[in-house]
Amino acid sequence: MSATTLSASSIGSFTAEAFAAHLATQSSAPAWWLDRKRAAYEKFAALPLPKRGDEAWRFSTVAGLTLDGFALPTTPVARELARAPFGSAALAFLNNTLVSTSLPSDLPSGVIITTLLDAATNHADLLRAHFMAQPQKLGSEKFAALHTAFLSDGAFIYIPRGVEVSAPIVITHIAAGANAAVFPHTLVIAEENSQVTVVDYFVSLDSNSSHVTSHTSQAERPQALALGANDLYAGHGANLTYVAAQNWSRHTLSFQFNSTVVRRDARVQSLNLHLGARQARHESLSQLQAPGAFSEMLALTVADTAQEFDQRTLQIHQAPNTKSDLLYKNALRDHARTIFSGLIVVDPDAQKTDAYQSNRNLMLSDDAEANSLPGLEIQANDVRCTHGATSSRIDPEQEFYLRSRGIRKTDADELLTFGFFEEVLARLASEPLRDSLRALIQTQFKK
Repeated sequence: MSATTLSASSIGSFTAEAFAAHLATQSSAPAWWLDRKRAAYEKFAALPLPKRGDEAWRFSTVAGLTLDGFALPTTPVARELARAPFGSAALAFLNNTLVSTSLPSDLPSGVIITTLLDAATNHADLLRAHFMAQPQKLGSEKFAALHTAFLSDGAFIYIPRGVEVSAPIVITHIAAGANAAVFPHTLVIAEENSQVTVVDYFVSLDSNSSHVTSHTSQAERPQALALGANDLYAGHGANLTYVAAQNWSRHTLSFQFNSTVVRRDARVQSLNLHLGARQARHESLSQLQAPGAFSEMLALTVADTAQEFDQRTLQIHQAPNTKSDLLYKNALRDHARTIFSGLIVVDPDAQKTDAYQSNRNLMLSDDAEANSLPGLEIQANDVRCTHGATSSRIDPEQEFYLRSRGIRKTDADELLTFGFFEEVLARLASEPLRDSLRALIQTQFKK
């Protein structure tokens, strides 16, 4: 089915003419890169938007979900950069365009930090092997195809065999301007026995001025679109830590797709902090492909006003003696909603699997809503798999204790939320990273 036969609501502003104009800006890219984009656009145009009743979108708000009215920014609005709370950014992208490079002077030999467009020409084999290599399986195939089709640039990080990078590599992705559509992407390849920490920071220049009230209607059309993705690959024995902090404007519709591949005796720890956007969906796929692989999947969410955070996860154990540990914690205020839907899959040959999945929700308001759907699909007979979900309100005695000592409700909520989150934050080895995340979380209680 061609794009021209579809209704405007299915492809929105991302018409065949808009795609052709985008391709023209990528004329210097190699042919294989352009071919991938053409194939992705055809897939995007052929797939329908999600609708009520789709199991992969259960509990999600799909009424009024539209791609109408968004546009690719032709040039950066300004070269103003949002300061990253994690230190100087190695690469900073503003409206899909690289605007700042600040590589550490002490990078070990062989480490590559560059753009996807540069890698498409100079590191084509690596890019072709790992860029969006794993098919989307969690419901947003249409949006992932749109991301690939209209992606302008992103970050490419390569750590060679046996190399350790001591300081975090920070990538900042900035959106600015009304109705802007941005497509951030970060690809990390950690070869055998390497070690690295990568931080993605997503922010809008107007993130502080675009606050949604608790009575804002979910039917109002978002004023920005963010379709992001990251690919993480950990080779044999590698140790990869990935931290993502999402702080888009409160008028943003956000999608983020994660794909993690973990090889023999490798360890990947990912922590996603969700703060911004009005409606945000995060999909995370982790594949443990060889014995000894370990994937730790962590997330913290502060949801307030009328925000909706939709989290979908898939832990696939494809080899024996692998381990995964998922812990997602949400703190909900006002009229906020969260959805968690997670699945652990154990393949028939994946004996001795050790898998854990937990979603915990702290309800700070009687009007907030948390939906949890943990699940197991086990095809082996010698495994240890557990899953669960809890939703609880603040202990009245704890709140009374704080309030009786003159602490305002907002401050009391903040203290109790940090106590709730500390179990996750403590798993990060880096104290500076923990402090940066705490500082970001605190901003949610100061608005």
